[in-house]
Amino acid sequence: MAEIKQDPKSEDSENYNVGNSADPKNMQELTQYVQTLLQNMQDKFQSMSDQIIGRIDDMGNKIDDLEKNIADLMTQAGVEGTEK
Repeated sequence: MAEIKQDPKSEDSENYNVGNSADPKNMQELTQYVQTLLQNMQDKFQSMSDQIIGRIDDMGNKIDDLEKNIADLMTQAGVEGTEK
C-alpha cells in the first residue's frame, strides 16, 4: 500500500496562513471581494423576492377575476351563491 503523509501541519501553515503577517493589500482585496460577492448575492435575492411577490400579486388578481366570473355565471344560471 502507498504510504500516507502524516504531517498536515506544514501544509496547513502554507495554505491557510492568515496570521498577523498577512499582506494588508491582499487582505483589502479579499475584503473587497467578499463585500462585492455578498452585495451581488443580496441583489439577486432581492430580485428573486420582487419576482415572487409580483407573481403572487398576479395570482391574487387572477383568483379575484375567477371568483367574479364564477359569481356572474351563477347569477346567469339563476343559482344563488353563499356570501362569506
